[in-house]
Amino acid sequence: MPVILDDRTYYRTAEVCRLVGITRNTLFRWLRKGMVSDVEYRDWRGWRLFTLAQIETIRIQTSQVTATVGERRRVDTGGQWSQDFAVTEESSKNE
Repeated sequence: MPVILDDRTYYRTAEVCRLVGITRNTLFRWLRKGMVSDVEYRDWRGWRLFTLAQIETIRIQTSQVTATVGERRRVDTGGQWSQDFAVTEESSKNE
């Protein structure tokens, strides 16, 4: 349930994860690594409160896909998953 403070709506961690489709562990890992900026507001228990703008930033983060050179990935080929392939410097330049 959203929290309304000073006419602004905030969402707790569980709500953010449900809205975006990630686990709490993923969200907390992204916060620790700085992939998502930490929140400005917390409730009286110290729980994080996220704005809609922050939720949208997290949603954008979930849609980004990156591959590291030397890593193995599966490729979506129109509904059927193909064989694993190794990401090479050449293939990563084409992405």
